[in-house]
Amino acid sequence: MITRFVSRLLVALAVVVPMAALVPSAQAQLSFRVGPGGQFQPMPIAIADFSGEGDLGQRVSGIITNNLQRSGYFAPLDKSRFPERPSFDAAPRFDAWKMAGAQALVTGRVSRDPSGRLRAEFRLWDIESGQQLTGQQYVTDANFWRRVGHIISDAVYTKVTGFGGFFDTRIAFVDESGPKENRRKRLAIMDQDGANVRYLTQGDTSVVTPRYSPATQDITYSSQVEGQQPRVQVINLETGSRQVLGNFPDMASSPRFAPDGQRIVMSLQQGGNANIFMMDLGSRATTRLTSTAAIDTSPSFSPDGSQIVFESDRGGKQQIYAMNADGSNQRRISFGDGSYSQPAWSPRGDYIAFTKQRAGGFAIGIMKPDGSGERILTEGFHNESPTWAPNGQYILFFRDPGGQAGGKLYMVDITGRVEQPVPTPSFASDPTWSPLLSESRQSN
Repeated sequence: MITRFVSRLLVALAVVVPMAALVPSAQAQLSFRVGPGGQFQPMPIAIADFSGEGDLGQRVSGIITNNLQRSGYFAPLDKSRFPERPSFDAAPRFDAWKMAGAQALVTGRVSRDPSGRLRAEFRLWDIESGQQLTGQQYVTDANFWRRVGHIISDAVYTKVTGFGGFFDTRIAFVDESGPKENRRKRLAIMDQDGANVRYLTQGDTSVVTPRYSPATQDITYSSQVEGQQPRVQVINLETGSRQVLGNFPDMASSPRFAPDGQRIVMSLQQGGNANIFMMDLGSRATTRLTSTAAIDTSPSFSPDGSQIVFESDRGGKQQIYAMNADGSNQRRISFGDGSYSQPAWSPRGDYIAFTKQRAGGFAIGIMKPDGSGERILTEGFHNESPTWAPNGQYILFFRDPGGQAGGKLYMVDITGRVEQPVPTPSFASDPTWSPLLSESRQSN
């Protein structure tokens, strides 16, 4: 059962307290360097083992190290280069750390209060200026030590880069096992670094296109029993309750939540055509948004809820179109070579991610909301299903190399410079990224 597991993990940290600086806090931000030929250089950063509680401090600092390295913006120093074992209660030897090549240093400790709750503290030091940039103290249930590592990672990442965090999140995806001709497809959920995998369905139905709600702990997806039409369902991660949305006579697919979590847009097949409909989850009333003799599918809201992008072959091949949320002002926005599909609007509103097929390959790219500024981030034999991190800086997708192998998840940043595999237990497809758990409406 997933209900209690997910519900417990959604509990927010009980206390967040700024740590007093041991020396005056720095006003200037750490900066990244550009090497010869304009090559971006990740920031050298040292993450010291947190003190206290046996090896728990080391495990927390290990999560921070892994997260920051995977982001592509940091290069954690090997511990063999550390000039000292820094004390959390004293300023580090800045000259020694500078000689070791570190631009920043993270120190911390973990302990338990009299009630048995976990207390975690950290400091972020700017080695060049010799000042503390930030520090926080968190108190929470001892079982949430991995989340503490993710939340500290977010605090460090945000302070240095200026971008929002994305480590305290989860990824839902379709876990695929068995021979390629007869894959078992289960809906699964895990931490963004691949830990704590849990299965939300048992494989008795085939699951595709899961999508997280931006506002609630709900996931919508298409589910199909052999011999029946696919149906759109919603599962609540806190209660485990499931509901089928409507009893449509034909195929329903590609569901996605509105920003408020109270509406869903989806594609409904009607004979040989498919059109975009919106459903109010409270009243179950549906509104038709497109009406063409074509296949309109894969709708995605803008973060302010005023616009929807979708794919359509109304012009002869798949292209990306945009419209107002009421279905008015429909217009094509993709005009490059090849065909475009699976548009996904960034949470920041500045880009639309897409899958592009051309010359026998599949690429993941981004464009501005008006279709300009198209950039390809990564290409391969088969790349599909882009989904955004909540900070709008990274895109998750799956890649299938062909043959008997299956898909694997990958993460790429919007510059295309950072590309990292995301571990899963087996083959995986159709990822969807949660909002920050610490900002979820249903966290307490």
